[in-house]
Amino acid sequence: MLKKILFPIIAIFLAYRSYELLKTLWFVEPSELVLPIRILLAFLLNLFITGFFAFLGFAYKTNRILGENYYRIKNPNFISRLSKLLKIEYFKKFLLLVFWGKEKNRQRYFDGTKLGLENFEYQTRQSEFGHLAALIVIQMVVFIMLLKQHYAIAFFTTILNLISNFYPVILQRNHRMQISRIRNILNRKPSV
Repeated sequence: MLKKILFPIIAIFLAYRSYELLKTLWFVEPSELVLPIRILLAFLLNLFITGFFAFLGFAYKTNRILGENYYRIKNPNFISRLSKLLKIEYFKKFLLLVFWGKEKNRQRYFDGTKLGLENFEYQTRQSEFGHLAALIVIQMVVFIMLLKQHYAIAFFTTILNLISNFYPVILQRNHRMQISRIRNILNRKPSV
């Protein structure tokens, strides 16, 4: 119950910080900002906006905003090829190294049971929605940065957005492809 109150408050705070940061950038001339500050601002934009959607997703079932049809993998070959092209496997290893490598963290999402598989699929949908929504909103913010000629901030924001939001969307799609394969194996009837 606490997370239904606390997490939305944190999300509202992050939305407010995003608005304040954008308002500041609207009135600041690009020449007034040195490169390290531009990189920091790009990082903060990504952090605040992605955090907004993450905390909403921690409190509510935000994946329901998109229909069931969105989450179905319609072209697994394309996702596989894109994953290989983008080296998603390295991204996955990085996440395992810094956060998901701890068994306690992994157990929250998949405990090895059939019910755990259902939870894991739910978590992939929640994560994908949060990252997809953040990806779209951040790229809209990039458009605003371009209008104000904050080209460096727009560039670094886009790079960070691809890493922190686009890669996770593709990773979640890969997870659901694997879940589908596991379900197919589990649902096969033993031949007599």
